[in-house]
Amino acid sequence: MELKEILSRCDHTLLAQTATWAEIRALCDDGMKYGCASVCIPASYVRQAAAYVGGRLPVCTVIGFPNGYDTTAAKCFMAEDAVKNGADEVDMVINIGWVKDRRWEDLLSEIRAVKDACGGRILKVIIECCLLTDEEKIQMCRIVTDAGADYIKTSTGFGGGGAVREDVALFAAHVGPGVKIKAAGGIADLKDAEDFIALGASRLGTSRIVKAVKAMEA
Repeated sequence: MELKEILSRCDHTLLAQTATWAEIRALCDDGMKYGCASVCIPASYVRQAAAYVGGRLPVCTVIGFPNGYDTTAAKCFMAEDAVKNGADEVDMVINIGWVKDRRWEDLLSEIRAVKDACGGRILKVIIECCLLTDEEKIQMCRIVTDAGADYIKTSTGFGGGGAVREDVALFAAHVGPGVKIKAAGGIADLKDAEDFIALGASRLGTSRIVKAVKAMEA
């Protein structure tokens, strides 16, 4: 696969608690230079980043992150606020406890509510695979599909585990035709990226691919 194609699927990501504007600005510069799908950044930087990139690169942010146990009303407010500030894409974390309690209807309602709050922007739903059984992952594939979300996403990167090939293959086998897949967390190199794309991932949440390309150039 051509390098340009891989980069075009990368959500170039910086979500560290210590992230500074200088680091976010550099992330945006790299995202624009290398033709990334978006930059995925903390909500507090969305307005500044959106103004900085001036429409040259989609801005993505996260809500209910990383634990997912905010109320539905809070998540909807976060989504609305992010969109108002210029976010083109929103990645939300589900309530993991609700999965364990098998509160499927509550999960469905919450994702639908957040999707509505996004006002037509792309919504990716993070289910934190490392904390779920395969049965729970399959159930979430169905719920994400029924809720009308745009993507199902493997991981926050903060939950103790990242994307694994088996989970992306599982998603590909169980999501509806309108739902795409984002693999995130632990994508270390170009070989990983190619493998996840071949298994069905349309997006990759990572900062390491751009770093690898810059190292090759150097």
